[in-house]
Amino acid sequence: MTDSSPLSARHKRLIGVLALLLVLVGIWYLLGRTPPSAPLPQRSAWNMPVPVRVVPVERGSLDVQIKSIGTVTPLNTVTVRSRVDGVLNRVLFTEGSEVEQATLLAEIDPLPYRAQLAQAEGQAQQNQAQLANAQADLELYEGLYQQDSIARQQLTSQRALVEELRGSLKANAAQVEDARLQLSWTRIEAPIAGKLGLRRVDAGNLVSSGDTEGLVSITQMRPIAVEFTVPEPDVPALRRAVASGAELAVQALDRSEQQLLAGGRLHTLDNQIDIATGTLRVKALFENEDDQLFPNQFVNVRLRLQTLPSVVTIPSDAVQFGSRGTYVYVIDPQENKAFTRLVKLGATAADGQVAVTEGLQERELVVLEGLDRLREGREVVISDEDAG
Repeated sequence: MTDSSPLSARHKRLIGVLALLLVLVGIWYLLGRTPPSAPLPQRSAWNMPVPVRVVPVERGSLDVQIKSIGTVTPLNTVTVRSRVDGVLNRVLFTEGSEVEQATLLAEIDPLPYRAQLAQAEGQAQQNQAQLANAQADLELYEGLYQQDSIARQQLTSQRALVEELRGSLKANAAQVEDARLQLSWTRIEAPIAGKLGLRRVDAGNLVSSGDTEGLVSITQMRPIAVEFTVPEPDVPALRRAVASGAELAVQALDRSEQQLLAGGRLHTLDNQIDIATGTLRVKALFENEDDQLFPNQFVNVRLRLQTLPSVVTIPSDAVQFGSRGTYVYVIDPQENKAFTRLVKLGATAADGQVAVTEGLQERELVVLEGLDRLREGREVVISDEDAG
């Protein structure tokens, strides 16, 4: 017989109720607890959109040009020297001024040369008188010989004397002409038109025809030439353009390539390529009416070979080179993503534009800046300026 009291049964029921409550509370806690949300993946610099600058593919004319560095070279430079010896009496030019051809620049003491001219003229006059007398005697001897009054030898001697005097008279005429020429050289005139340099000899000095420095130099300024070189790979295209007979325009720009100094035309090509530099020397002519070009000045040269009338063009900086060939990044405006596009290139202009013969259509957007972080399918952010 089992002994159980009412108190122990009540305790058991209380413990069971508490245990049930604890189980219910635990279930409620577990079911009602909100699980923590998973952290959102953070975007790194490698998967964030790349800011880029884009340019549209354009269609238009393209000037095919050759760029080079040239030197302004005068067509003629003359050092004015004295052709006779003597004292420099007068200097009649102003340093740095412009002179025309045959302008009197200086004068050498003419007195010694006037004396030489007078002496030569006197000798010629003396020989002229002797010739006249000999010719008169010859006419007399010929008459006497017809009358058989003199020997034939005497007539022959007189004829020889006349011929001798005639030869002497010609020599005297040459001496007179030479003395007159020497006298004219005492007036030093400008042999060409151009710009004078600095005076090298002052008046009062004794000058000589052997002086190497001379009195002054004259440089022709109009027209003037620019000499530059063309790389050997561009020579065939240049020769074809010259052979076509068209006048090729040449531009001369300053060192910064921002200011156009003068426009001219191609004049001539050298007859051989320099094997040391692999270039061909070329000369262009410029009228230089405003004196923007100065001798020995360095200029940037642009030689236009031809103009392509309607071609697809992009900046050459947008072109990339890889193992598959030449390509550009094209933007898909719907997805704002960059995709590579293989292209074939044509001629390049001096302003950096390059013709695209295959691979692009007009008005497509190609990436110009931000290329270093792009890859196939990378999301991009177009700058506000380009987007507008």
